[in-house]
Amino acid sequence: MTSQALRHAAADVPFDDTALARAAELREAVLREISRVYIGPTGTVELLLIALLARGHVLLEGVPGIAKTTLVKAFAATLGCTFRRIQFTPDLLPADITGTFVLDLESRRFELRRGPVFANVILGDEINRAPAKTQSALLEAMQEGQVTIDGQTERLDPPFMVLATQNPMDHEGVYLLPEAQLDRFMFRLTLGYPTETDERRLLRTYSAPVEPVRALIEGPTIMELADAAARVYVDDELIAYIVRLVSATRAHPRVRVGASPRASLLLMNSAKVHAMLRGRSYVIPDDVQAIAGYVLEHRVRLLPEAELDGPSPEAVVAQVVAEIVADTVYATLP
Repeated sequence: MTSQALRHAAADVPFDDTALARAAELREAVLREISRVYIGPTGTVELLLIALLARGHVLLEGVPGIAKTTLVKAFAATLGCTFRRIQFTPDLLPADITGTFVLDLESRRFELRRGPVFANVILGDEINRAPAKTQSALLEAMQEGQVTIDGQTERLDPPFMVLATQNPMDHEGVYLLPEAQLDRFMFRLTLGYPTETDERRLLRTYSAPVEPVRALIEGPTIMELADAAARVYVDDELIAYIVRLVSATRAHPRVRVGASPRASLLLMNSAKVHAMLRGRSYVIPDDVQAIAGYVLEHRVRLLPEAELDGPSPEAVVAQVVAEIVADTVYATLP
């Protein structure tokens, strides 16, 4: 089905066109505001916004000192929501994240002392410096929007988003994130060193005090836009295309474990937001293809012998996913 046919099909589905204008304005405003303090690809900032409106979480990977934390803090500041930073260390305990019940000596009752997870935006800084037991404290929060403390379940106020940074796995003092935890992240973004031009701009920018980032949007508006994104039209042919893409990761000869059905759902949801930020109330194949690599790459596990086919396993996975996206044809259903 062509883009024009998709547009006609979407016309039959009710959609608030004012949400398209608000989303496009928000995209431009966020990119402009963050560019004052973060010197790097604007595409990375847009992916954070897509994950936010798709109710997802993001893992940022890169060597120390490339402004991962600066990016996350600047993005959170534009949202006008509650923000908490958790510095992961080897001695961090799960209760340090979720909170615990403490005895109030006056009332002689146990009262909940809430941990930093009770916020709208959580920065998990260097998440892979803590062991798996502590990392897993975020699993229920990321998937269910709630935490269980001593058998008592506490809901987290929406919007809720985890933005975690991690150091490369070849660095000392890091722990591999379990596959179950990686699968909870909608995107994994790998940040590299800036270009010489960007690094010169960075030095000029920070040669004097920089004004703080302004809040551009509040929690209720975020939820309204997220609800609007959920109503973006996805044709049956595109659903079939997404399923074929994800299924191809499971059948590839160099792959041991392919992407899960959760990947199909997250790919569809993020493609909806990608379309809405571009002023469309319907998804086209370009939306899916633009997002596919960020959703699929960290969910693919190679066969041991395939890991040696490139400079690193991550590079081989990226090549495999790029081949799948290129080879999987978007075709009309019979």
